[in-house]
Amino acid sequence: MPALTLYPAIDLKDGACVRLRRGAMDAATVYSDDPAAQARTWQDAGCRWLHVVDLNGAVAGRAVNAGSVRAILAAARVPVQLGGGIRDRDAIAGWLDAGVRRVVLGSAAVKNPALVRDACREFPGRVAVGIDARDGFVAVEGWAETSSMRALDLALALEDAGAAAIIVTDIGRDGMLAGLAVEPTAELARRLRTPVIASGGVAGIADLHALRAAARQTAPGTIEGVIVGRALYDGRLSIAAALAALAD
Repeated sequence: MPALTLYPAIDLKDGACVRLRRGAMDAATVYSDDPAAQARTWQDAGCRWLHVVDLNGAVAGRAVNAGSVRAILAAARVPVQLGGGIRDRDAIAGWLDAGVRRVVLGSAAVKNPALVRDACREFPGRVAVGIDARDGFVAVEGWAETSSMRALDLALALEDAGAAAIIVTDIGRDGMLAGLAVEPTAELARRLRTPVIASGGVAGIADLHALRAAARQTAPGTIEGVIVGRALYDGRLSIAAALAALAD
């Protein structure tokens, strides 16, 4: 089976690369004040994708760290996946025209599912759905609000939209090095045809081996990859080791 994709996370807050703990904006650790340099570091280490999130934008509902995103796009030779504050068709088209390979729609998936469907039709292969779950329920507005919709129900409701991927994040684990929720991710993948990207809590190489093993037990391609942040920044996991584990 093909290797799973490693998506190193570049989360932007006030122009810097940070990692949050459980999505709390006031619990940010700054790792770099040069997002473009960080992008070059990850791609030079062998990453084939970059996962970028405008954290301020996710809260504001519009692009806030646009300058940093554009600097990353100028520096990157690999595809960039971007989420955070993308809430309408103009924002989607604008970022795709600017060089983003794939946009991630999160809050819009709950509050405006028609936008997701329309965007998937207009920009095939270039729209992903971000499902961020707190205790099984979807969180929106930069994780500041928790909706009444269950993550699985949202994924199933949008199964026929034609999204390139569904990114599922366990907020309770995110940034906590608590371990990836492998079995819930695999269970979701077994229920869907849309490829699933796992996110939240990767602590080290064991999580990636476990995800790779789970991928072997599901239909090929249904678990497509994994987003990793703090474990890479803290040096608990190297890019080389992560890529090897996901290809093994």
